[in-house]
Amino acid sequence: MDIYGIFGYPIAHSRSPQMHNRTFQKLGIDAVYVPFLIEPNRLAEAVAALRALNIRGVNITIPHKEAVLKLLDELAPEAHLIGAVNTIVNCDGHLVGHNTDCLGFMRSLRHELNFEPKDKRILLLGAGGAGRAVTVGLAQAGAAQITLFDQRETICHHLIDEFAPRFESIRFACFSGDQTSLLEKMSNFDLLINATPVGMKGECWFDGQESLLPPHVYDLVYSPQGTPLTRAAQSAGKRVVDGTGMLAAQGEEAFFLWRGQYPPAGWMKQCIRD
Repeated sequence: MDIYGIFGYPIAHSRSPQMHNRTFQKLGIDAVYVPFLIEPNRLAEAVAALRALNIRGVNITIPHKEAVLKLLDELAPEAHLIGAVNTIVNCDGHLVGHNTDCLGFMRSLRHELNFEPKDKRILLLGAGGAGRAVTVGLAQAGAAQITLFDQRETICHHLIDEFAPRFESIRFACFSGDQTSLLEKMSNFDLLINATPVGMKGECWFDGQESLLPPHVYDLVYSPQGTPLTRAAQSAGKRVVDGTGMLAAQGEEAFFLWRGQYPPAGWMKQCIRD
């Protein structure tokens, strides 16, 4: 039996085990996908265990997507560009880091939200590993402006310093004010993206201020019932999507990297929602 899994902290919320295990069963593959709760100070040990236990591959989620870079033997081009890894392939002890988040997000953004980033103004909450993948996807698609908001202001500036020279036609900005002043600027944007964990525990970014949100809202947090942000934005007449489609799309790409075949179309998304 082949072993796959996901490294995260926390990890109990993840639908990836359900998604991948049901796919293995459907396709008759003798494999299992296991959630691994990995504290940040144990990440190096966990990565070493991939070789020792011959674990064929893992996904990487919060908060390890950037920290894992230096622990791998090789980075695929998209992971190197983004500066974050969400999928590891174990090739006979040689660990290769990939990033399927960018492709998964862009596919969902276009097909589910029907939003084309070219020449649009976008506000991105969160400059961590997921935010980096989103930024690259938006920049490659020709967004006019990407404004970053993160409580860790230095991370925003670091990301801009890194990506601005690579995407010279994109106007990057960093917003460091409080939530009230952020709301005052909402009308300047075409799309709001939440790439932070806010919402995983039921909290909402803009509770009671939904009318001020841009016309399009994408929340990378996912839930079968919608997230607090998507439910609030929808009540105000905004077009909204949560992270279910992105999770399924990036999972399909990871599955292909591991097994050399794609799941049946729409199957992984169905597994998340069941």
